Amino acid sequence: MSERRIGAENSKTRQALLEAAEQVMREEGYAAVSSRRIAERAGLKPQLVHYYFRTMDELFLALLHRLTDAYLIQFARTLASDKPLRGLWDISSSLETAALTTEFLALANHRKEIGAEIIRLNRRMRTMQAEVFRKVLQSAGVDLEEFPPEPLAVVLESVARGIALESSLGITRSHASMRALVERYLSKFE
Repeated sequence: MSERRIGAENSKTRQALLEAAEQVMREEGYAAVSSRRIAERAGLKPQLVHYYFRTMDELFLALLHRLTDAYLIQFARTLASDKPLRGLWDISSSLETAALTTEFLALANHRKEIGAEIIRLNRRMRTMQAEVFRKVLQSAGVDLEEFPPEPLAVVLESVARGIALESSLGITRSHASMRALVERYLSKFE
């Protein structure tokens, strides 16, 4: 049996479909992402979604990789800055990033292939984040036993994402004091 033709990965139409899928996911959640909604948003025919993506899981994986690539570009800029920890905080504090991360985590509960890819990507990113912490803390003369890099990377990302998500709901209690605490430690380390 011959494999059916799939549209080119660098196609403008494919990119428009991914952009439309991201918009729907941001605005309405992953459950609203369907070939019909994506095509409607992109101004294309629904059949084109399956021309470029055999399954919706394939589309979600392509979107996840697209978002990861964008994160890695931001991450590279952050590493090049004189305050990489603050840059990690800023990236993780983004409401859009937090919202999409939450949507992908919810999707992963239902789609095991998506979950497996999120785990693989998270291991890679967490290793990179921990390395940033290790370098910054070492150059600041901080005891890595007292302040271990990987748990600090988890705390920074979790607190930032939590504050962003709570803020989107109008929950702001203790956020100012938490931000001040984070700022104090970031200044101490950097």
